[in-house]
Parts: sequence; C-alpha cells; structure tokens
Amino acid sequence: MKIYGWGRYSVFDAEVLKPKNIKDVQKIIKRNKKFIARGLGRSYGDSANNDVVIETNYLNNFITFDSENGIITCESGVSIQEVNRLIIPKGWFMPVTPGTSYVTIGGAIASDVHGKNHHCEGTLSQHILSIKLMLGDGDILTISNNINSDLFKATCGGMGLTGIIISATIKLRSIHSSQIKNTIIKANCLEEVCDQFERNFYSPYSVAWIDCLSKGKNLGRSLLFLGEHMKKGELKRNSEAQKYIPTKICSLFLNKYLIKIFNNVYYYKNFKKKNITQLSLKEYFYPLDSFLNWNQLYGKKGFIQYQFVVPKKNGIKILKEILKIISEHNQTPFLGVLKIFGSQNENYLSFPQEGYTLALDFKVNQDLLRLISVLDKKIINNGGRIYLTKDTLMNKETFRSCYPKWNLFEKVRAKYKAIGKFSSHQSIRLGLE
Repeated sequence: MKIYGWGRYSVFDAEVLKPKNIKDVQKIIKRNKKFIARGLGRSYGDSANNDVVIETNYLNNFITFDSENGIITCESGVSIQEVNRLIIPKGWFMPVTPGTSYVTIGGAIASDVHGKNHHCEGTLSQHILSIKLMLGDGDILTISNNINSDLFKATCGGMGLTGIIISATIKLRSIHSSQIKNTIIKANCLEEVCDQFERNFYSPYSVAWIDCLSKGKNLGRSLLFLGEHMKKGELKRNSEAQKYIPTKICSLFLNKYLIKIFNNVYYYKNFKKKNITQLSLKEYFYPLDSFLNWNQLYGKKGFIQYQFVVPKKNGIKILKEILKIISEHNQTPFLGVLKIFGSQNENYLSFPQEGYTLALDFKVNQDLLRLISVLDKKIINNGGRIYLTKDTLMNKETFRSCYPKWNLFEKVRAKYKAIGKFSSHQSIRLGLE
C-alpha cells in the first residue's frame, strides 16, 4: 500500500505488516531484514516510512493503571487520546503532550516529544519509569535511566531505530479539573513576545501564535497563550466530536493575501492587551484534533512543517533574520508557533535545547525547497537544531551538525543489534546505516 507522513510530501509503496501481539512481532523481526515501526503516521516526514513497516497500533492494550499514584503501563500502540480518555476522569493528565492526541505512546517516545511545558517539565522521556524494548534478534529488554541507560538515551528520541517499543510505564501529572485557565497576552513584535516568555517563565504552559507576514516595527507580532490547570472543577473526558474540512473549497483560501487578512483579524479580535478565558484540555492542547483531515488543506503536493530551535543568546536576532529570509524568498508560512525551551536532556537525538523554537507550515513548491536549504545553513551556523519528527529534507551533514552525539547513538545501535534491522527512509537519507 502507499504510505506517507502527515505532511503528505513524500509517498512510498510499502509492505505493511500488522502484528496482533508480541509473538507476531518477534516472528516478523526474525523473518525480515530491514523495517521500521509505524504508529498512527503523525510524523510529518519519512521517519516512519520504509519498504517494510510494522504497524504498532494493534498493540493497544492497557496493562496496569495505578489511579492512586498516577502510574500507567500500556503497550506502545495505545494513543495519547486513549490514555487521556482513561486517566482524566481519575484526576490525571499526561505529564508532557505534543499538539495532537493522535500519537501512539511508542511514537511519542521515539520522538521524545515536548509540549507547551518544556521549560518546566522537559520532554516525555523525563517522566518515563521504564520501557520494554524488542531488539533486532527478538529479545526484549527493560530499559530506563538506571537500567541499560545507554539504550534508553538512544531510544528516547531515536526515531524507532534502536528497536520496537513494546510497552512503557509513565508517571502522570495530577489535575483537579479538566479545564485550563488561558491567559492571552498581545505582543506587538518579536522582542515583546520573547520578553513575555521570560516574564512568565514559570507559567506551567506557554505557546505563542506568531504572525509571520507582519513587517517593520511589528515583525513577529504574536499572541501568547499561558495555560494552567484550574484548581477546582469537573473532571470530564475530552469531547470526541470530529469534523472533516471541505478541503477543495478551503484550500482556495490558502494564499498570501487571504492569510494576511486572517492574521490581522485574528490578532485584532483580542482587543485587550491581556485577556483571560477558560478552555477544555482539548481546546488548549489539541486545537486541530477536531479536524481529521486538516493536513489535506495544502493540496496534492502536501506541506512541510519546518521546526527548529535556536539558542537564547542572539535568539531574537536570529529569528528576525529567518523571518526576513522567508519574506525575501516570497514564501508564506500559513501557521507559525513559537515556544520557549528549557535545558536539554542527555538523550542522544532529543530535539529540545535551551532557546526558542519556531514551527512553520509551508505549502510545498520548488522554491520552498531552496529556502529550506538556506534556513538549514542559517540555523546550524548559529548553534541551532532541526526537529527530526518534522524533518523531510535534511542531509547527512546538517544532521551531524545538529546532533553531535550521533556517533554515540550509532555505537549503541551496533551494541544492541539494531544496525541492519531497523531502518527508515529518513535514516538512510541521514546516513544512519
């Protein structure tokens, strides 16, 4: 069948294997030479694509849930949405969650996902108590920060290249309400929003929408959304209501001129400098999950979400230069999301490092590919890093500059029999073979 990442940019023919239990996975491992595990296909590029892929969403069992202490163990194919459905009514929430709940636990670990609270809570791996990982020979090891720690550091953020994650045990976050207090702060320019990030550094959650088409003194004007769990309230499951977007009609509005109008309306509809609202968990953390096919808005060629992080030192200057480069190349980011990161962890390929991270959605065209090449050089020359889960075009040299521990990662893969067994189109492109 044909498979592709969420960006729908590169489409591949693949043999898709669907194990129903761990024994099935072991049989597949012993029979096939090279493959990659694949969850719900929410990685944007080709990291979960290969000629042979193993779907893990069939491994979807909950094993234990300690609702008194907030510890859950589940198989890797369980989605964050399914975890939330179980734990929220009991007063718990994922300690770290990406911007969609349609991600498997295995995929979230392989990406070592971050959320709107990285500055306070780090990545998901920092809340994982243990993982059961199937190696290239079918053996299963328990790994954690204390047990087989080198393999744990390689697996969390390792893009599925160390083995197949069978299950994980996670320490959850206690909550008293399924509502979020959402404080909206208007920022007239990039300097102002970064200053507000710093002033509100200890807010539990923070994320900013950025108007990437604004120029001059308003370059980078933004709306900063600060979130914190309400101390009192009901504990309701997230609403399951979902819609399909009429993509053929809506895609007509994805052009520079109409996006500029939308950005103006969206920015100025918040009349106050500071506004406080109340949102559900789904509205704050997963605003696009209500639209199952929003990725099809960008047309047949697909889109690229380009996410990078730059250090705080000179970070504002670098971000402004990047926005100007994008404008000079006549490209239109249809969505821009800015966050602040805290300290990086010890995992070999984890993306976050201390600084500012910007994610940009671009409709694919030939000129865009040239722009991204320019941006790659700009980012690595300034000590930045590009997110592997969003990556579609990075080359081997850029990858090694972004992730200087790549050689340690390969040594661990060799030690645990992963090389020659776990492989993706992305890993081949990045020289991890």
